[in-house]
Amino acid sequence: MASSSTVEQSLPHESDRQSVHLSPETLQLVADFFKVLSESSRLQIVCALKTGQKNVTEIIEATGLGQANVSKHLKILAQAGIVSRQQQGVCVYYQIASSFVFDLCELVCDSLLVQIQQQSEKISHLGAFRQG
Repeated sequence: MASSSTVEQSLPHESDRQSVHLSPETLQLVADFFKVLSESSRLQIVCALKTGQKNVTEIIEATGLGQANVSKHLKILAQAGIVSRQQQGVCVYYQIASSFVFDLCELVCDSLLVQIQQQSEKISHLGAFRQG
């Protein structure tokens, strides 16, 4: 097991990080971006588009969401710059505008996995305590 001094040496210290002061307006823009991603139907659509561009019918098939719901959420995702749309004949195709959204989702999923594993370990310890 690593000593706390070893762990501290491998982690960046607060003083090593550059202080960033964002204006309230900028922070509101960031908050608004995360609000767009805070809706599970929109995340379903983002996940459906991970394999490439799709039209509304294909998104409906991939997500099981209704047409009106998909259209509403695609509009919100497009306004936020998360998806882009491209007209191809009579069809409109949607795609992820920037793949960093998947990196962000992966970071969140990794963090949630760690939290769940830690909770599971605590529950196991409680179970052992009850049986002991």
